[in-house]
Amino acid sequence: MAGVGSQTELDWACADVNARHKLGWTALMVAAISRNDSVVQVLLAAGADPNLGDDFSSVYKTSKEQGIHSLEVLVTREDDFNNRLNNRASFKGCTALHYAVLADDYRTVKELLDGGANPLQRNEMGHTPLDYAREGEVMKLLRSSEAKYQEKQRKREAEERRRFPLEQRLKEHIIGQENAIATVGAAIRRKENGWYDEEHPLVFLFLGSSGIGKTELAKQTAKYMHKDAKKGFIRLDMSEFQERHEVAKFIGSPPGYIGHEEGGQLTKKLKQCPNAVVLFDEVDKAHPDVLTIMLQLFDEGRLTDGKGKTIDCKDAIFIMTSNVASDEIAQHALQLRQEALELSHNRIAENLGDVQISDKITISKNFKENVIRPILKAHFRRDEFLGRINEIVYFLPFCHSELIQLVNKELNFWAKRAKQRHNITLLWDREVADVLVDGYNVHYGARSIKHEVERRVVNQLAAAYEQDLLPGGCTLRITVEDSDKQLFKSPELPSPQAEKRPPKLRLEIIDKDSKTHKLDIRAPLHPEKVCHTL
Repeated sequence: MAGVGSQTELDWACADVNARHKLGWTALMVAAISRNDSVVQVLLAAGADPNLGDDFSSVYKTSKEQGIHSLEVLVTREDDFNNRLNNRASFKGCTALHYAVLADDYRTVKELLDGGANPLQRNEMGHTPLDYAREGEVMKLLRSSEAKYQEKQRKREAEERRRFPLEQRLKEHIIGQENAIATVGAAIRRKENGWYDEEHPLVFLFLGSSGIGKTELAKQTAKYMHKDAKKGFIRLDMSEFQERHEVAKFIGSPPGYIGHEEGGQLTKKLKQCPNAVVLFDEVDKAHPDVLTIMLQLFDEGRLTDGKGKTIDCKDAIFIMTSNVASDEIAQHALQLRQEALELSHNRIAENLGDVQISDKITISKNFKENVIRPILKAHFRRDEFLGRINEIVYFLPFCHSELIQLVNKELNFWAKRAKQRHNITLLWDREVADVLVDGYNVHYGARSIKHEVERRVVNQLAAAYEQDLLPGGCTLRITVEDSDKQLFKSPELPSPQAEKRPPKLRLEIIDKDSKTHKLDIRAPLHPEKVCHTL
């Protein structure tokens, strides 16, 4: 085994204390497994990260990954790291603290803990350092350190939640849906602060039209709960579970059947992260037998897989999305907005003082109970299933101000692309957003705005680029053209009886002297105007 205190090792550490050996470990890990607490102290003082995980797995896996003969990997591991470790075991993700515990060295373990090592950090196998500790002083130290670390972590997270509440984070990524955000935020807050039923998981049902933010709210909730960890968000498209036999994909096939060893899509992922945020997308499409399994999951907080093993997931958060009753919700919301608008206009007409026109509306309890609940009961056919849902969250159509935000967000996306890919600066007049808002379709939500921007703006950009009308580094402005003018050069004259068209958008280049000139973009051939010869 290499001498950690040697000049070569210390020179390597001085160059970069967190530098890795070609097979994946760091100097701090070598010092830890070698029980050399004095070198550990020096490395920590020099800025070594005690929470870096080892990139080395087993000898044979590393050999395959690196394209090196397994004998060479084995000899290198024994010479440069340690010759007492099992060469078949996986060490991926092991920190210096894991190795110090494996070496059973109290002083090294204490030095690492004092230097900021996380006693709760898991390796690739899901094990904390305590899992490798023998009975004795090291185990006692780790247990007390875990308790202290958890308390510090709890205080840090509580302080972070106070400074930066969940609702504030969600609003950075989701336009509108303030009632939905408030409902989810309140439920998560109860859970985080210990004011919830620990025997049952938290269950939401998100209702509303497509493209309105249901899936995005689930994703952002998972990011908040799990600090962007991929394992912390499980998404299942329930349209894949429409047949009875597809239940096996959900929990795994029973013994003797094909795919038994693979496990179920849900159970396999829940084993890895029992407190994950689980999204059941379009749950209304799932087979009734799948709903039976979900009922057990929601009611008891546990699930039995195809192998007969029980997975406890009382700490998970389950979110279902559905388009059931989306038309009723959308029409009711639009009606409420129209009534609010008329009321505001009447008040202004009556000179009743300063009246603010607000797009904010709330769906009444009467509508939820007398209109929506019967629809849900008729579809799911189970009162007990609906009874296990903690919160039914309603997503409403976007109001005008929210649509303007959506348009500007989409235009900003393409402006960023234009700059990155073609060094083109893209600007637009305020009126452009008002024109693009007209492309909103209540049934397709934000997607309809995305498609409208692509049709009316991006298509022009692509055509102008193809026709070599956009010099590198130029500045483009999108403006609104009068409705009686044509955006593209048309080969045919418009008919006098033609219906008046909505305002069109045009592209202008802004010269260095701030003068503008309109781009003369040739109209692409319309598919219906193309003649085919046989």
